[in-house]
Amino acid sequence: MKILFWGTPAFAVPSLLALSDEGHDIVGVVTQPDRPAGRGRRLRSSAVKETALEESIPVLEPESPRGEDFLEQITALGADLSVVVAYGQILQRAVLVVPPMGSINLHASLLPALRGAAPINWAIVRGDEVTGVTVMRMAERMDSGPILLQTEEPILEGETVAELTTRLSEIGAEALVEALALLAAGAIEERGQEESAATYAPKVDRATARIDWAASCVEVAGLIRGMDAVPGAWSELDGNPVKLFRPQPATDNELAGLPGTILEVSRDGGLMVSTGQGAVWITEVQPAGKSRMRAGDWVLGRAVTVGQRFE
Repeated sequence: MKILFWGTPAFAVPSLLALSDEGHDIVGVVTQPDRPAGRGRRLRSSAVKETALEESIPVLEPESPRGEDFLEQITALGADLSVVVAYGQILQRAVLVVPPMGSINLHASLLPALRGAAPINWAIVRGDEVTGVTVMRMAERMDSGPILLQTEEPILEGETVAELTTRLSEIGAEALVEALALLAAGAIEERGQEESAATYAPKVDRATARIDWAASCVEVAGLIRGMDAVPGAWSELDGNPVKLFRPQPATDNELAGLPGTILEVSRDGGLMVSTGQGAVWITEVQPAGKSRMRAGDWVLGRAVTVGQRFE
C-alpha cells in the first residue's frame, strides 16, 4: 500500500518505521517545519523528519497544510492512504480525501475518552488505571471519526507521562500495522463513537503544570507524573520556581502542616511536602537554570529546611 505519513514528534517514529518494515511504500512524509529549540534557540528538525531523511523518504514541511499548491504536491505523490500520527495540526476535508482510501489516525487514548492534544498527560493526571490507543478514520471534527481498532493498556503504578508515551508509541505502531492489514482485507467493521461519552485532553502548559498543594497527595502525585518531563510540574519556594519529579504519595492522615509545607528532608528520600490530604515525597527536582537532580542532593546544596513552604 502506498502511504503518505503525517507526524512530528518521537511518538510517531515507531509507526513510520513499522509501516515501512511491513512493506508499505511510504511515498512521502509531512511534518512540522524546523523550530527553534534549546537554550541557543537553534533550529531543530522534528524526530519524524530526521527519520524520514535517514530512510530516504521525501519530506514536506508546510507551515500550514492547505491551499491549492499543497494539495497538488500531495496528490502528485499518488498515495492510497494517509496515516496521521501526532502531526500537530488539524487537517481540512480537502486534504483528508486526497488519497482514494482516505485518511486514518492513531490517537493515544481509548476514544471517545480524552480527545485532543494531550491524552497521555491527562490519563495520568486523572488517575486512570487503563488507557490505550485508537486507530480511527479521520473526520473534520477533532478525534471524532469512526473507530477501526483499539488496544487497551494498563497504566503502571508510578509511571510518568514520558514512560507511558514510549510504551504507547510502540503499541500504537503495532495497532496501525494490524489495522492496515485488516483494512486491506476488508475485515474491519467501522463503528461510530458515542458522543455522550466524549471527554477532552487540552494542551498542557506552564499554567496547567503549577501544583495546587491543597489537592490530595494522590492528585498532586498524579499531576507531577502527568507533567514529567515537559512542561514539568512546578511550584515556588522563597519566590524561586522549582520543577518537581518522581513523587511518592504518603496517605498517613496524621501528617500535619499547611499545604505545601516541607515536613521532612532527607538525603536519601528527598522532601516530604504536605498536601490537602496526606503528603508526597519528592525524589527529584530541577531548580531554575539547573539540571534535573536528586532531591537529596538539592537539600544538601541549598539547605532546604523543614517548615519552608512551597507556594
